[in-house]
Amino acid sequence: MDATHRDAEDASDVPVSRLARRKMRTRAALIGAAQTLIAQGRLNVPILEITQAADVGMGSFYNHFDSREQLYEAAVTDALDSYGALLDSVTASITDPAEAFATSFRLTGRLFRERPQESALLLANWNALMLSDRGLSPRALRDITAAIDDGRFRLADPELALVLAGGALFGLGTLLRERPERDDAAAVDEVAQNLLRVFGVTPARARALCEKPLPEMSSLKQSFADGVGDGSAQ
Repeated sequence: MDATHRDAEDASDVPVSRLARRKMRTRAALIGAAQTLIAQGRLNVPILEITQAADVGMGSFYNHFDSREQLYEAAVTDALDSYGALLDSVTASITDPAEAFATSFRLTGRLFRERPQESALLLANWNALMLSDRGLSPRALRDITAAIDDGRFRLADPELALVLAGGALFGLGTLLRERPERDDAAAVDEVAQNLLRVFGVTPARARALCEKPLPEMSSLKQSFADGVGDGSAQ
């Protein structure tokens, strides 16, 4: 290819790149606005109000999302990406993948009471989030697979284990929402312990893993709040 043709192709790429960047900014603005509304507990606002908060045109909304619900799902997923990255850092020093899985499950289960507005969105969209390639699911699948490979979990199918864990987590969230008198930490740790036993961990080891002290929750709670509240999970 000669220099003239290369220059022509390079020039034709410029408008496309600018358009792509503009679309990314618009999507980020919409998600940031949705995250702020979610954190405020305003889940049923009109789409027009969302676009005004994002400072984008009404037509731009439908270039990215088919509905308010789809936008909110994306907003929660982005926040979960941020939260998941922090979980990764918290569990990075844990060499036992079964312990890493249990720690992440126990920390996440405690967020149902700590962040009720965002948790309502998680529960409403759990079927879409269960096998998502973003957020918490791929991280849980990674830990489950590693635990199987290391002989910590005695399972043949990591995805089935992921579905069991996800169903337990979202069922637990529903229970904690409907039964506010329950001790959330005790309930979360009991479910985690039973999951570990289903996955092949001995009762004594499962109990020991779920009695380990957890990392400080404040930074995790704040990370999830920040991710949902200001769009920082973009």
